[in-house]
Amino acid sequence: MTRAALLDFNGVLVDDEPVHLRLFRRVLEEEGIDPDEVLPEEEYWRHFVGLDDRACFQELLVLGGRSPDAGRVARLIARKSSYYQALIRAEGYLFFPGAAALVRGLAAAGLPLGIVSGALRDEVEGALRQEALHDCFKVIVSADDVAQSKPDPEGYRRGIAALNSVPPLPERLLHPHEILAIEDTAAGVEAARSAGLTVLAVAHTYPPEDLAAADRVVARIGDLTVDDVLRGPES
Repeated sequence: MTRAALLDFNGVLVDDEPVHLRLFRRVLEEEGIDPDEVLPEEEYWRHFVGLDDRACFQELLVLGGRSPDAGRVARLIARKSSYYQALIRAEGYLFFPGAAALVRGLAAAGLPLGIVSGALRDEVEGALRQEALHDCFKVIVSADDVAQSKPDPEGYRRGIAALNSVPPLPERLLHPHEILAIEDTAAGVEAARSAGLTVLAVAHTYPPEDLAAADRVVARIGDLTVDDVLRGPES
């Protein structure tokens, strides 16, 4: 039985991974780094999806023969974020079909919810405000809150701790195996499992065979019902 759920953001709730790829390539080109050499599309989907912006830019700068010093990385993250926000102001966040309805249903059922994401906090909160979902979530752990991105379990461990410490407090301590993670990448699945969570994967970003380490895989988040989540991944 699921007593709480922690959801990824990009690729689970919001369909914006192609946007991030395009903006990474734009920023690299502006830095004089050939994006076709260091970030071809297939490499983004193979390796970089699931990493936060900091980890991505650190690796991409090295691949481009540049120093990944903290100041440069921070400037590139800020520039990419400004482009992302401009795009969102023009077009809005694109939620996967059924994602917002599932969140509302879970919240109405009384399930404590959180987000554990490599996205920036402003991006997560902006999307939740757009769909009036902010009050559905008790916890948000973003890239701004962790030192290591997925597949490191730091974000999920912080999410578990917050579910147990942020009011309203659970009647009894939530154990990791009672918390369901909903993920879309192998890195996210590994992070959640390393933190002791059960994992349900949605095959929005990768084919089901690449997510086999999850306890259950479904094709789309819109395939899930509230009862599916409450019963857990064995349902």
